[in-house]
This record gives sequence, structure tokens and C-alpha cells, in this order.
Amino acid sequence: MGDDEKVKDEALQIIGSFQVLPRLVVFDLDHTLWPFYCECRSKRETPSLFPHARGILYALKDKGIDLAIASRSPTSDIAMNFLNKLGIQSMFVAQEIFSSWTHKTEHFQRINRRTGVPFNSMLFFDDEDRNIEAVSKMGVTSIFVGNGVNLGALRQGLTNFSQNSGSSDENK
Repeated sequence: MGDDEKVKDEALQIIGSFQVLPRLVVFDLDHTLWPFYCECRSKRETPSLFPHARGILYALKDKGIDLAIASRSPTSDIAMNFLNKLGIQSMFVAQEIFSSWTHKTEHFQRINRRTGVPFNSMLFFDDEDRNIEAVSKMGVTSIFVGNGVNLGALRQGLTNFSQNSGSSDENK
């Protein structure tokens, strides 16, 4: 638990250094929160998160920022099972986990309808460029994570979100 607490404290410092924060942070699952594809796993297995993921999730929750999942997994049952086993399923206000060819645009439309949070108030982390590109066009600040979500990706995401929010304020 010590490592998770250290990451959480560092994440809280990073979050605290920004004046403008997203209302909702959305995460992909496979190779973003955890280092595997659900469809290659069995429900009987014990899943693990990337090293910084749990601390970042807890820090965002502590700051009152809602969390959601957008995953194109064809095995939503395994994904949900793993979220339960990890004890984090209840942290997410929306969980859109279904197979799709839409590069997650449908996932985000559902998240928007469910939460009422506008796209430009969302921050998204994913490991696939095509999803980053498609969701960015919707107005969501989107960050590519090459090796799972970590403190560097969190800082980059909040920096980009802050810059995007500044430019959208000028356009009003």
C-alpha cells in the first residue's frame, strides 16, 4: 500500500498545481489502466494495474473529479470482473465497455448523455492513436499513454487540458 500512497500524494501535488481541472477523467482499460488485453485472460485470473494507476485514481477522486471508463473490449464480463477484483469498480460514474468499430466516439456520446459533462470538460487517456485522434475531434482533451497511465501522463494531460480550456475561453 505504501507505493500507492506515495503515488497518490505525488498525484495530488500535480493536480493541485493546476487552476483549471477537468470535470471528468476517462480511462481506457487494456494497456492503459492494466498491462494486458481482457480478451486474452480468464475470469479466474487475478488482475493487476499499472504501478501508478491506483494512486492516480484515488487522487482524482479525492479532488472531487469524476472518473469513467471507455473500453472497446469484446469481453466486458471479464473487464467488469477484473474491476470488481481490483476493488475499483465503484469509483467510476460511467463504464462504457463494449466492442465497437467507432474508435470510442459512441462510448463518449454515451458517457456525455449519462453524466451531462460536456466533451470539452473531459480528459481521456488511451494507448491507441486512432482513439486519441477520433475523440480529440469531439473536443475531449486526449492523451496517448505508451506504457500505461502514470504520473507523467497525468501531468501532460492536465497541462494540455489547461491549455485547451484557456483557448476555448478566448473563443467565447
